[in-house]
Amino acid sequence: MTDAIRDLLETSKTLAVVGLSSKPTRASHGVSEYMQSNGYRIIPVNPFEQKVLGEPAYPTVDTVPDPIDIVVIFRKPEFVPEVVEAAIRKNAKGVWMQEGVIHEAAAARAKAAGLAVVMDHCILKEHAKRFVSQVR
Repeated sequence: MTDAIRDLLETSKTLAVVGLSSKPTRASHGVSEYMQSNGYRIIPVNPFEQKVLGEPAYPTVDTVPDPIDIVVIFRKPEFVPEVVEAAIRKNAKGVWMQEGVIHEAAAARAKAAGLAVVMDHCILKEHAKRFVSQVR
């Protein structure tokens, strides 16, 4: 049985994190810091930030100048369709909707455009489950 999440995480190294906050108490910050410490390049996407985790922030996915593997979404579901459309325009490999972020129509649109879709799952938890060896 193939593990689509494992495959996506193994073949992706650049994550555009929509809604990434510079506030350490925010989930987006902790999750992104973890992913960065595990070898992923984090590109903050937030019009209210200048720099997060040492990386320059961009106001939208469309303004990111570099290729993106996964667009990670830390926004309310009503904002997901516009983010998915931007991910499609950027030729991202996938979109990842964090825990609590569910938008079936946007997920279907992304899948129809050939993107991998993960919905209502935490990328940190899924990465840790697959790649962090358990100490016993």
